[in-house]
Amino acid sequence: MKDVYLDNAATTKMDPKVTKAMLPYFDGKYGNASSTHTKGREAKNAMEWARKIIAKSIGASPEEIIFTSGGTESNNFAIKSIAFTNRGKGNHIIITKTEHDCVMNTCKWLATQGFEVTYLDVDKEGFARPEELEKAITPKTILASIIHGNNEIGTIQDLKALGEVCKKHNVYLHTDACQSYTKTELDVRKAPIDLITLNAHKIHGPKGVGALYIRRGTSIAGWQHGGGHERNLRSGTENIPGIIGFAEAVRQASNKKHIKHMTRLRDKLIKEVLDNIPETQLNGPRDDKRLCNNINFYFARVEGEAIGGYLDLKGVASSTGSACSSRNLEPSHVLQAIGRSKAEANGSLRLSISRFTTEEEIDYVLGVLPGIIKKLRLISPL
Repeated sequence: MKDVYLDNAATTKMDPKVTKAMLPYFDGKYGNASSTHTKGREAKNAMEWARKIIAKSIGASPEEIIFTSGGTESNNFAIKSIAFTNRGKGNHIIITKTEHDCVMNTCKWLATQGFEVTYLDVDKEGFARPEELEKAITPKTILASIIHGNNEIGTIQDLKALGEVCKKHNVYLHTDACQSYTKTELDVRKAPIDLITLNAHKIHGPKGVGALYIRRGTSIAGWQHGGGHERNLRSGTENIPGIIGFAEAVRQASNKKHIKHMTRLRDKLIKEVLDNIPETQLNGPRDDKRLCNNINFYFARVEGEAIGGYLDLKGVASSTGSACSSRNLEPSHVLQAIGRSKAEANGSLRLSISRFTTEEEIDYVLGVLPGIIKKLRLISPL
């Protein structure tokens, strides 16, 4: 049976070069970066090398990068710490209706702690409008958190325009860039972004490691307390093998060749499906406003879960939405936010490619998908 993995928005396979870079830090170079002996200094130096690689990739300084356990921790850290550290200024937070579940649930929790949350509308392609953001800002607004590249529909927000609005009103801007990182431009020298969430396992790095960019001068306090690691902002022994793997994954992505490859395969898949499967629509925008690896279709009169099940039988891994809520049968809040009904949201399928995806694999999916949709529509009660 074929083995075609098109769920790269959930996680990616490790690049063999990343694995090779990590191996020495499980064995010979296993020191604790806080230790002052030779092995400790060896680990510390490796970690600082990695910090420089990641900082450079977004135009930041190394001291503005804090290592974490991944995207969920970085999002929680950024939003909660900014909220409580700046409570003297206000208690109002703005997020969009298309944020990742960890941002949505963080803000739901903050609402129980006396904070007010505004959920910003997006248009039919998932874009937040700067003018709508400006209307939502009040004298008590302290933070806006707006995802950069949407994990379900691939929408790439204009962080420069949104950031200018926040800067004008002295409001911090945080963005979850886990999906967009290394796949589209992300440069803190060009856009006034104060905090950025990054992670490794969406870019062919290891799971369980991420980072938070915190712009110098940002009013933020540590959220995890202990031995004072990461400049007293995030205590806990650093995951050196993971951090090295993270940096190597970033290094491997630095030539940007993978963007052109993924974009070509994405566009081929979108065009062929829309041309050959009737009553099918694309969720989210087209072309350069969409993540290079993201495809999300709405198929009329079928269930996305059923399509995914049949694809799995054919050896194709896909998804109906965010991996973090894939076992939840509730319709996607992202698809509903762009105007899909609950039934339409349930009839959607996400296919996400990687730089290791081949044209042969795309051709295989294009060969089996029309038959699956036709079969499901024949038996559909819809």
